[in-house]
Amino acid sequence: MSNLLSIVTFLPAIAALILAIFLRGEDEAGQRNAKWVALIATTLTFLVSLFILFDFNAADTGFQFVEEREWLMGLKYKMGVDGISVLFVMLTTFMMPLTIAASWNVNTRVKEYMIAFLLLETLMLGVFMALDLVLFYLFFEAGLIPMFLIIGIWGGANRIYASFKFFLYTFFGSVLMLVAMVAMFADAGTTDIPTLMAHQFASESFSILGVQVIGGMQTLMFLAFFASFAVKMPMWPVHTWLPDAHVQAPTAGSVVLAAILLKMGGYGFLRFSLPMFPVGADVLTPLVFWLSAIAIVYTSLVALVQEDMKKLIAYSSVAHMGYVTMGIFTMNQQGVDGAIFQMISHGFISGALFLCVGVIYDRMHTRDIDAYGGLVTRMPVYAMLFMLFTMANVGLPGTSGFVGEFLVLMGIFQVNTWVALFATSGVILSAAYALYLYRRVVMGDLIKESLKAITDMTAREKWIFAPLVVMTLLLGVYPSLVTDVIGPSVGALIADHNTALAAADRLGDAQVAAASH
Repeated sequence: MSNLLSIVTFLPAIAALILAIFLRGEDEAGQRNAKWVALIATTLTFLVSLFILFDFNAADTGFQFVEEREWLMGLKYKMGVDGISVLFVMLTTFMMPLTIAASWNVNTRVKEYMIAFLLLETLMLGVFMALDLVLFYLFFEAGLIPMFLIIGIWGGANRIYASFKFFLYTFFGSVLMLVAMVAMFADAGTTDIPTLMAHQFASESFSILGVQVIGGMQTLMFLAFFASFAVKMPMWPVHTWLPDAHVQAPTAGSVVLAAILLKMGGYGFLRFSLPMFPVGADVLTPLVFWLSAIAIVYTSLVALVQEDMKKLIAYSSVAHMGYVTMGIFTMNQQGVDGAIFQMISHGFISGALFLCVGVIYDRMHTRDIDAYGGLVTRMPVYAMLFMLFTMANVGLPGTSGFVGEFLVLMGIFQVNTWVALFATSGVILSAAYALYLYRRVVMGDLIKESLKAITDMTAREKWIFAPLVVMTLLLGVYPSLVTDVIGPSVGALIADHNTALAAADRLGDAQVAAASH
């Protein structure tokens, strides 16, 4: 199927258009129809996306299912996937039907709510498939708008502040990236991403206001892209928008934010920063390592003192993204494999944890940890599922959370043992805050009168969690489902990165020799 990627990308947008044009009324029937249209559209998108996975050839390290046509003023509409991006596409299409199903209790402006999520899915898929710089930027930035509306309209009491903070942080982070993209086009004469990945940007050092810029233009362009992707991840210290956004967002918004949107930053490092600016990446790798290590320890300690369940899990996400950035910049097979595996795994686990909070929030309308306790007495199924995903978040062997962290720590140990030692302490801290949360919410005696009538999970809620349980356990015992797909493309990325560094070193040596003569 020649247009398979476009079909998968724009199916949700077509469903959003149908909702916008044909669906009328906010009565009960209209709300129910909006929910069913969104659920059917996202499920169909997932089923069609399976054809991408089934026909994908992992041994081919190039881009597959490539679509290319003239678009606007000489720009090209170009889409494709490789071993690095294909699983992010699958993660997106897998999670979206679950988020729609988790929104079944929404009863305010339901049509607009579903349209926002459907458009968001199209824009997220576009980010992972775009093979043109301008197309990527449009998808990347446009994705802010639906999420801004989701938080700002359907969020909590402080939703306006949280939505503007989310938008301004992530938008201003991308302004520098846009400047770098213009410079890249001026230098290479193209916006084609595969061509730019093979292009050698200038890496000769120079001085600005008396400061020596090692790595030259590559370092400056790396920093420009870093400003955008670091906020998106988010990395410490530009992470402060995330806890506010998570706390104020509706449950489904938090799931999409944690499971998919954060992964765009990691994907950006893999698609742009490492292959296009290898010298700049090499110069700034020690900085990334220590920022990641600080994020792991600092945000884990902050998580320990939280009284809001969502905020605790949000800080946990920042800590786990620290492992991702650390693994990406090890530039060895174990580290990068581990980083991608961690992102996929974190999508399932963090999404499930936010859904766990949503289950009891729907019943009690509070996220305060002190409002709960002893839920195992009234909600045994919930207690069991919450325990599974808590253990997976900690990195218990046998769950997908263990594999990603273990591979990353193996990779970083080969590069910097001090950073590895510092980061490993995060494993202990994650156990501390995760078990602290579980003990206070689920264990103990059921003392509070308000909880004595609480009911266990409904059939709909159990069905939502079932796929997440399967994937968390399946990837924990059979991680090659992911590593076999990403391995060849990661190996090619590392080889090209090392070749580019070696070429830059030879060019630098030649320039020094010429200058000395």
